[in-house]
Amino acid sequence: MGLLALLFGSFLVLILLRVPVSFALGLASLLTAFAGKISPTMVIQQTYRGLDSFPLLAVPFFLLVGQLMNDNGVTDRLIKFSNALVGHIKGGLGHVNIVVSMIFAGLSGSSQADTAGIGSVLIPAMIREGYDRPFSVAVTAASSTMGVIIPPSIMMIIYGAMGGVSIGALFLAGAIPGVLIGLGQMALTYYFAIKRGYPAGKRATLKQFGGAFREAALPLAIPVILIGGITSGVFTPTEASMITAVYSLALGFLYRSVNLKQLPKVFKETVLLYSLTLICVGTATSFGWLMAYLKAPELILDLVAPVASNPTIILLIVMALFLIVGCLIDAVPAIIIFLPLLNKLGAAAGINPIHMGIVVVMTLSLGLVTPPYGVCLLLASRIGGMTVRDSFVAILPFVWLFMVTIVLIILVPQISLFLPSLFMPQAV
Repeated sequence: MGLLALLFGSFLVLILLRVPVSFALGLASLLTAFAGKISPTMVIQQTYRGLDSFPLLAVPFFLLVGQLMNDNGVTDRLIKFSNALVGHIKGGLGHVNIVVSMIFAGLSGSSQADTAGIGSVLIPAMIREGYDRPFSVAVTAASSTMGVIIPPSIMMIIYGAMGGVSIGALFLAGAIPGVLIGLGQMALTYYFAIKRGYPAGKRATLKQFGGAFREAALPLAIPVILIGGITSGVFTPTEASMITAVYSLALGFLYRSVNLKQLPKVFKETVLLYSLTLICVGTATSFGWLMAYLKAPELILDLVAPVASNPTIILLIVMALFLIVGCLIDAVPAIIIFLPLLNKLGAAAGINPIHMGIVVVMTLSLGLVTPPYGVCLLLASRIGGMTVRDSFVAILPFVWLFMVTIVLIILVPQISLFLPSLFMPQAV
């Protein structure tokens, strides 16, 4: 118990001292190892083991896709198509913001890329059209959370790779919950549009809609290729990420928005983003291993023993845990650190690993818009020229809506398990 207190205590102290999460995890692990007379070589070996995973190779390629989408003009084409699709509804640009985020989520799997690419265009446009600045920032940040729920998803890749869960099945499991989130956000946007008098755009003619669809058709083919190839067994998620990256690069050359001189800059930015993820994966693996070595999962399982056989209560506890954790640290280390605990709880309560994974990913995605971590909220606030405090007040209705949706997924597991059961029954 003393070593566990040292492990978590030193980590929290380092976080409060503003030490980067990845280094705080590594330093806390080493300090605990020395204090417990555990060979530091074991910690280093576990760090390396966390990186030695073929599925993790998918992460840099999906990050590259997000960079390319924002650089090669695809985002603008998707916005134009979304505007032709839903721009005529009351609160049109708010609906466009949500729909284009849903589409973008099916291309890159990165919420930060969604916020940066879409927010830089739509937040100023919404403000010019008479939308409140707080609402413009809130709907942009809130819709970006779908980037890690609707497949592909970098969070799901990490969860599947480190937890031994089918990544393809996780992708399928995230589709319906992601669409539910999007539809709920559109309903909330419509309510605010009626209440506050937000404008509606002109309805696109059939010719205008056809033109917008033709311009967006090639990017829209990416989710079909991606999910179709994975579920049919034509290629693995890692191979799918490579194919998507090459396809996105080809689109850039086709649209003449990317040239060879730009590629070193794009690749450099992708490598820097991936390095942050990678070092978190390594140090979080060693931290999670120490937790398991010090029997933290067993201690927590003893605490929840009276309800350990009730899957609904266990999932609500997991939701509460990750609502707190997601406010403090990035989703990648959070998933890896608590995987031993999740595996114990899931096994004790008989919870389907795919269902557990979706609940965890959805809950952690809320951490992208909840301070103090809230990286998507921070980014949207910066683009909109607002304080994070004011932005968070504006986004609260979307947060409550999101939490209700997670509870619905917990109470009705088949919402998330329907597509995996249909297309990949062997993985469920």
